[in-house]
Amino acid sequence: MKKLILSTLLCLGALPALAAETPVLMSAAWGEKACEAWNADAVLTDELAASGWIKNDLGRGFKVMQLFRADCGEEPSVEMRVALRGGKAMCVYGGAVETRERSAKADYLMYATTQHWQEMGAGEYGPMKAMMFRRLKFAGPKVEAMGNMTPFQNFLLLAGKVASETARCP
Repeated sequence: MKKLILSTLLCLGALPALAAETPVLMSAAWGEKACEAWNADAVLTDELAASGWIKNDLGRGFKVMQLFRADCGEEPSVEMRVALRGGKAMCVYGGAVETRERSAKADYLMYATTQHWQEMGAGEYGPMKAMMFRRLKFAGPKVEAMGNMTPFQNFLLLAGKVASETARCP
C-alpha cells in the first residue's frame, strides 16, 4: 500500500512538494515555523512577559536567540527575535541569522548535537539536566534563564513540536 501511495505521489509530482514542506532542523525555514509555534504557546508568550524576561532587551525592542546543531558546524544557523507586543512576549522574527553582535546581557546562543535537540524536543529531559550534563551549551544571561525554567522548557520542546528532518545540515 505504501508503494502505491508513493508511486501515485511521485507521478503527480507531489513528493518533492511534501519534502519541501518539512524544514531541516535549525534552518531558516525551521525558524519561521518555530516562531509560529512560539506564538501559539501561552507559557512562552504570557509567562515571559509576566516575569519581565522580555523587558531585558537593551532598549532595542527585542531579544535575540541564536541556535545551531553542534554536529553541523560551529556557527548559529537560525535566529529568533522576541518582542513585547500587546502585553505578550511574541516571536517577531524566525529565520536566517541577521544579528551579528549578540549581547551577553540580553541575548542567547544555544547549541547541542542533533540527537540532544531531538531528546530535549521530545521532553526526555529539561533545561536543568541538559545544561548540567552539558548536552545543551548556552551563552547569555544565565540567572535570567534560571528564573524562567518553565518557559525555557517549553522553548526546548519547540525542537520536537516543529516538524523537521535531520538527515541534512542547515
